[in-house]
Amino acid sequence: MKILYAASEALPYASTGGLADVVGSLPQAVKKELGEGADVRVVIPLYPTIRRKFAEEIEMVCELNVKLAWRNQYCGIWQTQANGVTFYFIDNEYYFNRSALYGSFDDAERFAYFGKAILELMSAVEFYPDVLHANDWQTAPAVIYLKRKYAHLSAYQNIKTLFTIHNIDYQGIYDFSILGDIFELAEWDRSVVEYNGCINLLKGAIVCSDMVSTVSGRYADEILTEYYASGLHHILRANQDKLCGIVNGIDVDYYSAEADPEIAENFTAEDLSGKAACKAELEDVCGFPHAPNTPILAMVSRLASHKGFDLVTRVIEEILTETNLRFVLLGTGEFELEDFFTKLEDRFPGRVCIKLEYNKSLSKKFYAGADMFLMPSKSEPCGLAQMIASRYGTVPIVRETGGLYDTIHAYNEYDGSGNGFSFTNYNAHDMKNTVEYAVSLYMEKKDVWAELLKNVMKVDFSWSVSAKKYIDIYTKLQ
Repeated sequence: MKILYAASEALPYASTGGLADVVGSLPQAVKKELGEGADVRVVIPLYPTIRRKFAEEIEMVCELNVKLAWRNQYCGIWQTQANGVTFYFIDNEYYFNRSALYGSFDDAERFAYFGKAILELMSAVEFYPDVLHANDWQTAPAVIYLKRKYAHLSAYQNIKTLFTIHNIDYQGIYDFSILGDIFELAEWDRSVVEYNGCINLLKGAIVCSDMVSTVSGRYADEILTEYYASGLHHILRANQDKLCGIVNGIDVDYYSAEADPEIAENFTAEDLSGKAACKAELEDVCGFPHAPNTPILAMVSRLASHKGFDLVTRVIEEILTETNLRFVLLGTGEFELEDFFTKLEDRFPGRVCIKLEYNKSLSKKFYAGADMFLMPSKSEPCGLAQMIASRYGTVPIVRETGGLYDTIHAYNEYDGSGNGFSFTNYNAHDMKNTVEYAVSLYMEKKDVWAELLKNVMKVDFSWSVSAKKYIDIYTKLQ
């Protein structure tokens, strides 16, 4: 089986969020499951950070020109190997030598070029995959071009496509005035990409792909509804027969309380003694006096409204006033939220710590040292943080949406089942009541809490589980 993954980012080469985690891990998990009989490759743009950090690891494969409408642009193809997977990098400094991966005025042209380059790469390296697995709107043009511009070519005729939606809020919406000039699409392609009077690349990929997946079963159901679909519910309902949901995994070797060198002391579900040292380290980081019996509630997140921060800002002072809880937060985002939490830290010295930064190493200390992890998202296609927290014995408290619903199951005090706490309604006081219930259990029933930690740490969130489900799709597509 030959599989080509296409994405705009992948760990460890370039990352802005969860997409990079998936594209960095899933291909390697699939390769591991399929063994030597599989040829698994990945293609992403060559960003300047990759050129700097991995200069000694990547090598030039070939050079060619990619035609896009009236343009004839240079394309360099570089490659490296990682755990049996070949990673390709598309080199064009005009499009990709930017300080940020996204947000440029010409993103439409940049990723139209990338889509064309993906298909030209197949010819250049003589690798025509059985399945092209494209991810999010930045690779939607590749799916559209394959169907509308390359399908008549014999080498491309048998390539099947799986298109994965990681977050339906990001759709690649543009004015129709650039249909031909930028996207090299004709009037007879208009119906494929047209939605609400605009070019909608996500819609085009949904229509043109053979299968569509998203990153949890619950989210696959949710995006069929108007509330969650950001306007695309009609298109998804019309294509419902090719839609499925598969929960993401995480790198369980990288996120491992048992072996992580970046935390104070390692521990396991069977021997939790090391977690106390991790809690003490987090207290030191936050400038808190050591208080091993005082619970710490953590958040590691982008500060964005859809992450549930309007619920947090509504009741966090009530929670801090009514309990002995300590609250710690790591992340950056919207100015209003950064300002709110900075002032909250001033109002509750010694009990609140706010770190307004993106720091992967520090995040591990938050995951490992806290007792509870709050994730009250308004929408959450999959979510990784709740799974990462679980790997470090930190109990998730989540709202029942998307992947949070699929991965965290509420603690049942009658039979001891469950691996966290959850609430259903998007309501601040429902969240508050759930947090306070968790605090009371932590304070009053230490033996029950210890058993809950074992439940939390024993859930298998590895990519091997998800990889098997993707392999089933690839097999059916052939």
